[in-house]
Amino acid sequence: MSSRGTLYTVSAPSGAGKTSLVKALIESMDSVRVSVSHTTRTMRPGELDGVNYHFVDRDTFTSMVDDNAFLEHAEVFGNLYGTSTQWVEDTLNSGVDVILEIDWQGAEQVRKLIGDTVSLFILPPSRQELVRRLTGRGQDDTSIIDARMKEAISEMSHYVEGQFIVINDDFDTALDELKAILVSQRLTLDRQQQRHQQLLSELLS
Repeated sequence: MSSRGTLYTVSAPSGAGKTSLVKALIESMDSVRVSVSHTTRTMRPGELDGVNYHFVDRDTFTSMVDDNAFLEHAEVFGNLYGTSTQWVEDTLNSGVDVILEIDWQGAEQVRKLIGDTVSLFILPPSRQELVRRLTGRGQDDTSIIDARMKEAISEMSHYVEGQFIVINDDFDTALDELKAILVSQRLTLDRQQQRHQQLLSELLS
């Protein structure tokens, strides 16, 4: 008997390495998927519609909000982002874990709707390293980097709302810690009872 998957929110300041860590996690573990958000943001070079995001215009996004199609939605740097409720529920009910890469506000919205959501925060090893990573991307000018740093500090101040914190100093160590969190959640009493109902009954008969 397959148990319902676990919903995870993963929040982090820009430059903390969240996207790279989640990508590596998905590739190295079975039965876990990352939600592909809808966004009004312009597609960047190398991105694919339906893979990185579902790219839609603002009118389409607004209509989806009116139809209550999103589990959570928010505006970040002038762009709208939202998570499909139907996709998340269908995936969880199939026994697959779901990861939402969202900011603290989105995570808060999700926790109110789905009470057993597991919240994770990924933080950089230092403020100086965060600045270095943001500057090292070479994609944004100084004003945008300054804005992202202010936003990062605001995001990091909400780490206390997470159940787990992973410090991304060494990438492999941080990845191992993320794996450990997911494995531990799969071994809880409730989930093991659902998964091994027949075995547990036989052992005690």
